Parts: sequence; structure tokens; C-alpha cells
Amino acid sequence: MKTLISLLNIFLHIDKQLGSLTNEYGLWIYLILFIVIFCETGLIVTPFLPGDSLLFAAGAIAAIGSLNISWLFFLLFLAAVLGDTVNYTIGNLFGQRILENKKIPFIKQKHLEKTNKFFEKHGKKTIIIARFVPIVRTFAPFIAGVGKMNYGQFLSFNVVGGFVWISLFTFGGYFFGNISFVKSNFSLIVVVIILISVVPIALELLKKKS
Repeated sequence: MKTLISLLNIFLHIDKQLGSLTNEYGLWIYLILFIVIFCETGLIVTPFLPGDSLLFAAGAIAAIGSLNISWLFFLLFLAAVLGDTVNYTIGNLFGQRILENKKIPFIKQKHLEKTNKFFEKHGKKTIIIARFVPIVRTFAPFIAGVGKMNYGQFLSFNVVGGFVWISLFTFGGYFFGNISFVKSNFSLIVVVIILISVVPIALELLKKKS
């Protein structure tokens, strides 16, 4: 039981412990990072796992030479795309039954409603936009699957969204993560990056309303 709790603690706070974990696990850290990003995007029962902050922290660790940035980017991009694909498939095959079963842990009605509103506002582009919105990121591909969104269209938005998301946060951490000010205000910097990333979306919405 203690081992299970310890393992869960690592996954939940991996963004804050990444430096020491990299030294402790060596190359296995790539697999751990892959699993966390895959689960955060691919399983609707794990929306609480770190996403943006983990990518930023991984990029910062790569900048000091502890991780290879090329391998890091490739593996995390693959994890993000595969995660959304699996999530879409689950929604497509079992979504209706899952939605009807209100006792499944971690699936909250308010999260589903928030994601549905995103689809109503942004349509298919939600698959890209949701990458930058925690919680919605986990549920968007699932809802797309439930709604029987064309898989070819879903895949193209999935790949573009995954590429932009992984690039922005991983390379953001790689180039800026080790600046002393950034280290001291890590959480604030992540929030600022998220806000900047959604500026084009906000401008587009304003244009539509005007």
C-alpha cells in the first residue's frame, strides 16, 4: 500500500520533483513522462495529472543537459497524439454508456458541461483550443468521440493541437525555464504562457461578435 501511495505521489507532483527523479531514474524518466502525458490526455479518469507545468519543467531540465530535447519533444508529442486518439476511441465506442453511469470516479458532470460549451463555441477547433485548457483538454477528445466526429478531421486537429501544445511548453521551458526569475515564479509563468496562448482565440471570438 505504501508503495502504491508513493507511486501515486510521484505522478501527481512529478512537475515539482522532476529534477531529482531524472537523477534517480535516468533514461526511465522518458517512459514516466510519456505515461503521465498519455494518461492526462487519454484517460477521462485522470484529468488531475500535471500537463502544462510538467512540459515546461521537462524542457527546463533538458536545457541543463539532463534530458535530450529532441527525444523529449518526440516522445511527448507522440504521447499527446496517442492519448487523444485513445480518448476519442473510448468516447466513440463506450461514451454513451459511460455518460449514463454517473458513479464512475473523477468524471464530474460540470467538466462534461464545460467541454460541451467549448464545442458549442468553437466547433471542431475545440480539439486544438482545449490543449491549453486543463480539464477540458482531457474531456474534449472523449466528447468528440461520443459525438461521432469524423476521425480524419479529428486526427488532423489532434496532430496540430498536440504539436503546438508540446512545442510551446517544452521549448518554453528549454529556453526560459532556468532563468532565476522564472524559477522563483514558476507557477505564475505557466499561467502567463497559457493566457498568451489563448489570445488569438479570444481575438477571433471578438471578431465574430463585432
